[in-house]
Amino acid sequence: MRLIFTSLVSHGHLYPLLPLAAAARDAGHEVVFATGDDMLTVVEKAGLAVESAGLGMHEAMASVLGPGVRPNASDGPPESFYPVIGQVFGNVLPRRFVADLTPLLERFRPDLVVYESGNAGGAIAARLAGVPAIGHGFGRFSPGGITDAIHGRLAEFAAEVGFEGVYLPSFGDPVVDICPESVQEPDFVAEANRIPLRPVGWAEPGDLPAGVVGRDKSRPLIYLTLGTAFGDEDVVKRAIGGLARLDGDVILAAGPTVDPAALGELPGNVRVEVWVPQVDLLPHVDLVVHHGGSGTTLGAFGAGLPQLVLPQGADQFTNAEAVVTAGVGRRLTGADVVEDVIFEQARKLLTDETVLGAARKLADEVAAMPSPAEVAQRLPEFAG
Repeated sequence: MRLIFTSLVSHGHLYPLLPLAAAARDAGHEVVFATGDDMLTVVEKAGLAVESAGLGMHEAMASVLGPGVRPNASDGPPESFYPVIGQVFGNVLPRRFVADLTPLLERFRPDLVVYESGNAGGAIAARLAGVPAIGHGFGRFSPGGITDAIHGRLAEFAAEVGFEGVYLPSFGDPVVDICPESVQEPDFVAEANRIPLRPVGWAEPGDLPAGVVGRDKSRPLIYLTLGTAFGDEDVVKRAIGGLARLDGDVILAAGPTVDPAALGELPGNVRVEVWVPQVDLLPHVDLVVHHGGSGTTLGAFGAGLPQLVLPQGADQFTNAEAVVTAGVGRRLTGADVVEDVIFEQARKLLTDETVLGAARKLADEVAAMPSPAEVAQRLPEFAG
């Protein structure tokens, strides 16, 4: 069977598809992964054939906001960015992906398209080409708010190209769902044709920071990250200030948006890395303090870790809500994102047996979900 996988051009949207794409290849299917130029090297490291399609997130944002401008959580309430998000994800990106995928579908003639759920252009291109398709989620589906903003702009574009029945997030297609059912959005669970898949995680090959393996486990290890898109130096500084007061060690993954040199002199128990292989690091960690990105949230679910979430934008606020609702962590926003509160909440999370028990229970639920190899065996069912 011939398969095209396609995702938006970001780590958070791309990484969740790689385990299933690799498993499909290992099962003997011919697999091509279509995404933007910025991510092609990443996909090739997973051993997959690649095709260029789509537009990078920063380029798409710049086409709406202007060069060098990006939404920031400190600039206003999340809803103030909904029109921008709606235009980017409901018009700019789908339009470009349809344009790029249409000739690829004609040339490759796949039996099935697996499109990442944020990539509406993948769904539309497949439907217009008459190719069976399924969605692939990257986390918890978010009702209202951002979804409504995207839907409004997407409906306009879909009507323009003759695509009927716009319905987010699945367009009526089956959806590979990597979010544990207990924390998935209830209406989505009730209405969608879900294909559960364990969120096993994926990271580019690389070594763990020195001292992580074989460390003194009497001291907790806290992993701090604000991801690859919404890093805020001021928030990171406040988080470092609070976490450094704990009797433990802190590893910060600065990512591409936080300059380690701008953080100044750091406490002795804080180490900064530009990048870490997160999926390999999490089993060694005692607490994750993060932005609420889907990859980090689900990774912590699978590792059975408590979470302190400092949401910065996009779906991070609903992910933070899911963490709190599941009883596996806390959320801080606005005026609460200060050193004293971060210290106090982190201290409690490291020792709260109720939270730790809930995190272990959620990890058991993740472990019981079908593996990528098992789901890959089912893919011919959806090729029609």
